[in-house]
Amino acid sequence: MHTLEAIASRRSVKQYDPAHRMTDAEIRQLLEAAMLSPTAFNIQNWRFVTVLDPEVRKQIRAVGWDQAQITDASLLIVLCADKDAWKKEPGRYWKNAAQPVQDFLVPAIGQYYGGRDQVQRDECMRSCGFAGMTLMLAAKAMGYDTSPMDGFDFDAVAKIINLPEDHIISFMLAVGKGTQPPWPKGGQLSYDEVVIRDKFH
Repeated sequence: MHTLEAIASRRSVKQYDPAHRMTDAEIRQLLEAAMLSPTAFNIQNWRFVTVLDPEVRKQIRAVGWDQAQITDASLLIVLCADKDAWKKEPGRYWKNAAQPVQDFLVPAIGQYYGGRDQVQRDECMRSCGFAGMTLMLAAKAMGYDTSPMDGFDFDAVAKIINLPEDHIISFMLAVGKGTQPPWPKGGQLSYDEVVIRDKFH
């Protein structure tokens, strides 16, 4: 599927075929595509929790506004990020770069993130946003529908998936075979309201 076609046809789908199973190869293909998403300083701070166990899905649905796609979709991904990825062996993020590049960028990582909690958190959300969009478009190209979700108890889901203390959850994504067309678009803002040329007036 052409990229612009995938962007135009992607919608948030709520009803899924609970009998459909994605193959391990499909799941890997999808997540490897997400791993090509950009991250600042190449820190690759996203972490993808693929929830396949039906019992764990039920637990998450119970703290997720009883949204059917949590249990019915073929795959549920909890998009998380490691807030401390920037300081965990940062040299590995540039191991294949030329030595002068390594000498400049690796120390710069610590200088940029050290002692800046809000910057670390913001970076996590940016990274997961990029990865989430990659997942949604890649899934569409593979013939799957998706539903991004933030309507759930973040603390409860963190406990269910045993989220490490230095990680945060950004959002969840259901992936599967939609059984019903999405609702009509709720209302699109005009181009002129959304796009500002040069500066706000």
